[in-house]
Amino acid sequence: MSVELHIEWAGETHLVGRIHPAGRGQAVSFEYVADWLGRAGAFAIDPTSLPLRPGAHHSSTLFGAMHDCGPDRWGRMLIERAVRKHVLDSKPYQDLDYVLALDDTSRIGALRFRATAGGPFLASHEEKVPPLVQLSALVNAADAVHGESETADDLRYLLGQGSPLGGARPKSAIALPDGRLAIAKFPKPDDTRDIAAGEILALTLAQRAGIRVAESQLVDVKGRGVSVITRFDRDGANRIPFLSANSLLALPPDQPGAYTLLADGIRQFGHDTDVDLRELYRRLIFSLLASNYDDHLRNHGFLMREPGRWALSPAYDLNPVPEIDRRQTPKTAITEYQEEPSIAAAFEAAPRFGLGRAEALTILRDVVAAVADWRKTGKQIHLKASTLNAYSSAFEHGLMDEARSLLNG
Repeated sequence: MSVELHIEWAGETHLVGRIHPAGRGQAVSFEYVADWLGRAGAFAIDPTSLPLRPGAHHSSTLFGAMHDCGPDRWGRMLIERAVRKHVLDSKPYQDLDYVLALDDTSRIGALRFRATAGGPFLASHEEKVPPLVQLSALVNAADAVHGESETADDLRYLLGQGSPLGGARPKSAIALPDGRLAIAKFPKPDDTRDIAAGEILALTLAQRAGIRVAESQLVDVKGRGVSVITRFDRDGANRIPFLSANSLLALPPDQPGAYTLLADGIRQFGHDTDVDLRELYRRLIFSLLASNYDDHLRNHGFLMREPGRWALSPAYDLNPVPEIDRRQTPKTAITEYQEEPSIAAAFEAAPRFGLGRAEALTILRDVVAAVADWRKTGKQIHLKASTLNAYSSAFEHGLMDEARSLLNG
């Protein structure tokens, strides 16, 4: 069996190549078709793992670019539950099966799949992307999944709308009133704090610190917060190719990586290298000061802006983590050699981002000013005092003291 792989670029959909899954295990091969290789302006869909050349590419696991457009842990769980309740017919045996089970309409990025030439793109679901006004019903369905009491209808409602831009948190694709796609991230019944409010606060602070962020809003659903993040991989009806930082660097899913390695990747494949290196350093400083611990490399993304050149996507999945929860949350290292994050270590690494000390100090000053106003900003976006109190240790901590000391020294 083989699967056609297509990509949408500049408003047109092109056959790029064919995927050949192994009979057993997770091994897979891929080969670009001759028409794509001979096309003017052709590019590699995955510059590290799938360079543009004739012949078969082989991997023991699904290639990064394909893995990126598959479901995260939440989406995989929905698919597995749907199989058990006979909502889906075929059981997923390989990672590619999970990718093909997602809805084509809302899949991240610009890659598209189909089993036969001229056939429908997989998966083609009858359900339309739910509108924003249905958030309450979606939250109820997600709660049912969390409580293992979901019905087949709940799964049909949610199935295929899972997104790789996240982890195990419940979510769904939704349609905004103006027709744009967005991701709605739901609360869990056992949450001990308002996760959605924390995310919207972090995104607001990041924007005030000079970081490009995804458009977002906090929606109250019967007293529970839902964060709604507008999709940045769409330009009107056109899809924009997306690649996670993990895939850009060809790192295994469980390998943590480092900011300096990502800076090296930007130098090699970047669209506007100097701009993105400075942007990445600003995000690094922000993640330290806003306790954005869950910033693994699948939470950094790239969009193709010209053939074969990748630009940092707007920042997303910024989640401040209070001190009590930090030991259970991974933190991307600053460098491949350093374990304990600190402002001093970030300054030592500044040359890897093309920055001198003066420019690094300017960035630090901008970010400190924004993060220090976290409580004022939280009130401006109408967060409750109790919600803000739950996040106090995410913004008031030793690294902020270190940053102020350095600026005042």
